[in-house]
Amino acid sequence: MTAYEPPGDPGAGTDPGPGGYDAVVLAGGAARRLGGADKPGLRVGGRPLLDRVLTACAGARTTVVVADPRPTARPVTWTREDPPGGGPLAALAAGLRHTTAEHVLVVSADLPFLAGPTVRRLLSALAAGDADGVLLTDADGRDQPLVAAYRASALRRELAALARDRAGRGERADRARLTGLPLRRLTGALRLTRVPDAVASFDCDTWDDLATARARIREHGHVLDEWISAAKDELGIDLDVDTGILLDLARDAAHGVARPAAPLTTFLVGYAAGRAGGGPEAVAETARKAAALARRWAEEAADTGSAPVRGKPDVAPDATPDTRPDA
Repeated sequence: MTAYEPPGDPGAGTDPGPGGYDAVVLAGGAARRLGGADKPGLRVGGRPLLDRVLTACAGARTTVVVADPRPTARPVTWTREDPPGGGPLAALAAGLRHTTAEHVLVVSADLPFLAGPTVRRLLSALAAGDADGVLLTDADGRDQPLVAAYRASALRRELAALARDRAGRGERADRARLTGLPLRRLTGALRLTRVPDAVASFDCDTWDDLATARARIREHGHVLDEWISAAKDELGIDLDVDTGILLDLARDAAHGVARPAAPLTTFLVGYAAGRAGGGPEAVAETARKAAALARRWAEEAADTGSAPVRGKPDVAPDATPDTRPDA
């Protein structure tokens, strides 16, 4: 299985060229396997699935969501296929009409593990080659055309060809021509590059899928990155900092001073960094100063014996001394 990718900075480095990229998110499906539940609104890690996907494509110049409007963590353009419920191909055509970039990220709204690194990989592969699109394949090797980056010109060309074909057979000569057509009618005509990724391509089609996603993000190796990403979204913060620096600081403060010093010190670092103008550099510098203070504090305690000695933290007997507080 492909390694788990932490959320990271969703927008950085995603520009595949001078024109940037646009994103089309399909979020208007019937969710029949979920009993008609509001799938984009189902939560994983405290965030709706749709918001998780919007975070992954935050670097898009324009993000179009094909669905009925709802509150979202990030601003988007809303549209619907005509008639509503016309299927993914009709929805894609509806979303594409609101884009202008040369490259378009096309994703569904039920991808709990889609993240910035995957978006960057898709767009970079598209820009570096001559294919019409780059898509992910799942754990079984199946194409996932709704986790992909495409050349907008290729999409428009083939969508127009499909519409002309239906019109030539006497069917309605309007936007409803694409209603009910499967996506494979489009992707089968495109030159595609495939990238295996069993994690980022994982989608929530059933309640079991949702339970799997919720369990995965709470695993020890994932929970901290997931929590930080969720908190930044909730607080409207786009700042990307070196969390390792902050965790090292929290460990030093907890071990060298007292356990409550860890959260209080990291709060003070954030406040001081904000006073200094914010940004990753300001956080790193204030954290460095606080960590140095914590080390000096611990060294003095070791000399006097009046406080916990470094290496003998003020924690419960069954705790692991050098484990970062990430769960």
